Amino acid sequence: MNKQETPENGSALSIAHVLIEALPYIQRFKGKTLVIKYGGHAMTDERLKNSFARDIVLLKLVGINPVVVHGGGPQIGQLLQRLGKTSEFVQGMRVTDAETMDVVEMVLGGLVNKEIVNLINRHGGSAVGLTGKDGDLVRAEKLTVTQPAEDADEPEVVDLGHVGKVKSIDPSIVDALGQGDFIPVIAPIGVGDDGYSYNINADLAAGKLAEVLKAEKLILLTNTPGVLDKNGALLTGLSLAKVESLIADGTIAGGMIPKVRCAMDALNGGITSAHIIDGRIEHAVLIELFTDRGIGTLLLRR
Repeated sequence: MNKQETPENGSALSIAHVLIEALPYIQRFKGKTLVIKYGGHAMTDERLKNSFARDIVLLKLVGINPVVVHGGGPQIGQLLQRLGKTSEFVQGMRVTDAETMDVVEMVLGGLVNKEIVNLINRHGGSAVGLTGKDGDLVRAEKLTVTQPAEDADEPEVVDLGHVGKVKSIDPSIVDALGQGDFIPVIAPIGVGDDGYSYNINADLAAGKLAEVLKAEKLILLTNTPGVLDKNGALLTGLSLAKVESLIADGTIAGGMIPKVRCAMDALNGGITSAHIIDGRIEHAVLIELFTDRGIGTLLLRR
């Protein structure tokens, strides 16, 4: 060890190097909007929840405008189970009757949303909780799916109840909050022309919101490292054409397909880049945004 170097100043030097590495990224993204879908294990582990809240606060403090869209499927399932109501899924989507929709609104728009708002505020931010119903933010329409029917040539149309898709987004309230130095935290519940509430997949809601806000980036937190090749190695720097080929050859399969499709739609809609990152890692958002290597899968239009 250099006679002038001590463990203390060596540690300080490492911190300085981290800050210097982050500087060009902070300069590049200052004033830009980032839409971050928050879900998975990062929403249930106390250490990770606090880590995420600090990340969001820091982004806002350095002049970046984060917009958080969150899920809450496990929390909804837990409450339904306590109420003695069985959850039914079709193609990964929860069948949502009127009674279940009441629980969805209570959990997503109330318990989960306000917990995230409180966490961000406790760490020095100014978060405001919304659902897509506030300020007419998200207009929804009923989502229907089909599945093969027994003893019939035509597929069967499945009624999922109050499950919806985004029809349109009016970002006025999100823009106003961002300009007022607030951090929007949005539960993916929309309202239809019929006046009914609809539960919308959080990934899809985040992707559509990123398009409308003309966001610099869409970031999807997951319970996996990102997109993996057939040997389990992380893939990054993927073009839209490459993603399509990986889907075609079966490398991207299962639950990762709707995530990459969501990211691809947002890229086609005009955002600069999309990221699928591992929310099980502390400060995953900062590491992906402010370091040269990042930790997840970067998807680009090119």
